[in-house]
Amino acid sequence: MLRVRAVNTAADSENKIHDDRVAAQYGFRGGLVPGVTVYGYLAEAALQHFGEPWLARGAMDVRFHQPVYEGEEVEVEIAADENGRVRVSIGDRAIGVAWVHDEPPPAAPSQSELQERREPSVESLATGTALGSLHLLLDLATSRMSAPLDPAVGNDRLAHPAILLALANKILVDNYNLGPWIHSASEVRKFSPARDGESIRVRARVEDRFERKGHEIAVLQVLIDTADGRAIEYARHTAIWRPRVSR
Repeated sequence: MLRVRAVNTAADSENKIHDDRVAAQYGFRGGLVPGVTVYGYLAEAALQHFGEPWLARGAMDVRFHQPVYEGEEVEVEIAADENGRVRVSIGDRAIGVAWVHDEPPPAAPSQSELQERREPSVESLATGTALGSLHLLLDLATSRMSAPLDPAVGNDRLAHPAILLALANKILVDNYNLGPWIHSASEVRKFSPARDGESIRVRARVEDRFERKGHEIAVLQVLIDTADGRAIEYARHTAIWRPRVSR
């Protein structure tokens, strides 16, 4: 079991679902700890179970059912099954299944130039829409998305899983002028570790968009690779881009 005191790593971000006052309008008792940070806690347990090879060929399917809040001491439980997979969970609030996979990298979304941010809508988030690509230098010292866990793993300073999945959030918010929104699920496949200081590229397209129980939801296909095309990580990333307002 892993114990972590949760940190709201996005309390000062423009996504006000992480702000106490705004989150209350959506029925929450405080600002939400980001899903990518909660995923990082689950991934830390998987990493402890499988070791560093999980950073190269790890997989996790995770869903966030209930929020985690700033300052809570969360317990990440891990249970193995007979198929070499493990269930990692924070009670019934966040549940993932992790394993080591042997899948090939998927076809990359097309590269598109990043433009001014668009207003989110049914039309601008239509299925098949290509998002503007990101090109950046991986600088672990500037990211706190894994807090309180170290953003670097091992002597080679490999990127913590939370840092990489946060890039799926970044490409969404760099393309759309979103209001409060919620990361609700991800299916992650790793293909090689990413090192501090590497030049990386993030590409994405909208795989699906739908409404459910008053929430407007988009599913992105996101591929992270190096400048020379070495696949690092693929994520099928689900976001409630327009949450239902609590009455």
